[in-house]
Amino acid sequence: MQKLHKLFRPNATAQNRPIDATQLKNSAGGYVWEIDPWQRLDRFLTLGTESGSYYASEQTLTVENAENVMQLLNDEGVRVLERVTELSTQGRAYKNDPALFVLALAFTVSDVETRTAAQKALPLVARTGTHLFTFMEYVNSMRGWGRGLRRAVANWYDRKDLPDLSYQVSKYAQRNGWTHRDALRLAHPKTTDVQRDALYRYITGQADKLAEVQADFADYLNAVEAVKAETKVKTVAETIRRYNLPREVLPTEMLMHAEVWEALFERMPMTAMIRNLATMTRVGLLTSMSEVATTVAERLTDKERLRKARVHPIQILAALMTYARGQGAKGKGTWLPVQRVVDALDEAFYLSFETVVPTNKRIMLALDVSSSMTWGQVAGVPGLSPRVASAALALVTAASEPRHLFTAFSHQFLPLTISPRQRLDDVIKLMDDMPFGATDCALPMQYALEERLELDAFVILTDSETWFGKQHPVQALNDYRQRMGIFAKLVVVGMLGNRFSIADPKDAGMLDVIGFSTDTPSILADFIRDENRH
Repeated sequence: MQKLHKLFRPNATAQNRPIDATQLKNSAGGYVWEIDPWQRLDRFLTLGTESGSYYASEQTLTVENAENVMQLLNDEGVRVLERVTELSTQGRAYKNDPALFVLALAFTVSDVETRTAAQKALPLVARTGTHLFTFMEYVNSMRGWGRGLRRAVANWYDRKDLPDLSYQVSKYAQRNGWTHRDALRLAHPKTTDVQRDALYRYITGQADKLAEVQADFADYLNAVEAVKAETKVKTVAETIRRYNLPREVLPTEMLMHAEVWEALFERMPMTAMIRNLATMTRVGLLTSMSEVATTVAERLTDKERLRKARVHPIQILAALMTYARGQGAKGKGTWLPVQRVVDALDEAFYLSFETVVPTNKRIMLALDVSSSMTWGQVAGVPGLSPRVASAALALVTAASEPRHLFTAFSHQFLPLTISPRQRLDDVIKLMDDMPFGATDCALPMQYALEERLELDAFVILTDSETWFGKQHPVQALNDYRQRMGIFAKLVVVGMLGNRFSIADPKDAGMLDVIGFSTDTPSILADFIRDENRH
């Protein structure tokens, strides 16, 4: 016989019916709240919209976010650009493309202050040649090239010092259908500096102009041209060391040699090292007993080095997923993973977030493992579904909080045996094997009440596409608070770039945060720790 209290819940409304006039219907048909426009902007900048979601296509999510951005730009354009610059320069997001997209949109508004702010923001947000070309392609699809835009691109070139610009020109020769020659012909930057003029002429096809100047960048670019035709591996390695040449300028056949990769590795930037772990292993440079493996592990577990390089947690997670598997995402290329490197990637994932001071509160970490969470890609990373990403992110909190409880739910409560002492790659495999189901985000609170669990906070990692249950999540939380006599808080961690949240914005004890911003765990901890939020 069922318990009577399970049969009768006076504070219960089916999730396919609203309980508040401010609610809206989510893509699954359930009623939730809409996050405010600035939260939507942050979600878009951090998570993007690549691959869409289970219920909404990539195009739908992109259009919805673009409309929100345009409204904000028309209302408070300068503030939008300040936020874009802040998140981009601090490395809060894994990909810079959404920030560049918003920057391109800013050039379409009529407000002079907004467009002036966009011009100032361009070199800060578009820090590399790839960023610039991505921005230019976005602009090209939105509007024509007026004087202000041309001047902004010209300033991008004029503001860079010559050695850095030479490096950008060689490393990022072309992207998204654009070349530096295209950009200079469009922008027409003018300079009275002889060396800069020679570099601009080199970019536009007049390589002979380099002979007219005596500068370090000229020697560097001459080395770039020479190495393209070089056939001796030893000579290529020596040239790399002397001029710090990047991988992108080398002939493809040279990238098959461990000696070449050894030269590249000596001064290889952190992000490039992470991207090329598999290749260095495949060519035989990175092996279990090698000094290179020791150095890789040391670099990966250096928190300050990770911070300075703006290494995002998702980049490390993506590298771990691929490297530990020993096979490329498209099935091309195999390697034998070096366990020390796998271990270092696991540690680096936790180090890449901001330092979190434990709250020592009683926290339930509730992972939405419903069917909708298996669809799409977080930040466009192949294989990184919201379900997998939520487990990885929850581990960061669990590692710092001694009093935590892992749970999982879909349309029913599911057993979940995860420990912060488990390897991250093992947890990823576990999440991939979880059964599918519908979504009922009220289940964590209902379970806690039925089991009389004394908790200070519920942290629910979800896409907020809840619809299945007979009680709204906030009603379940209020029931828990009243019957347990604990003002438990609710933190909703949004794992997709949609506009939905199960958190009631009028309740000071509820918070909506963005999954996989580097400051997410610390924001979550600060909110749970704050005793004044009642």
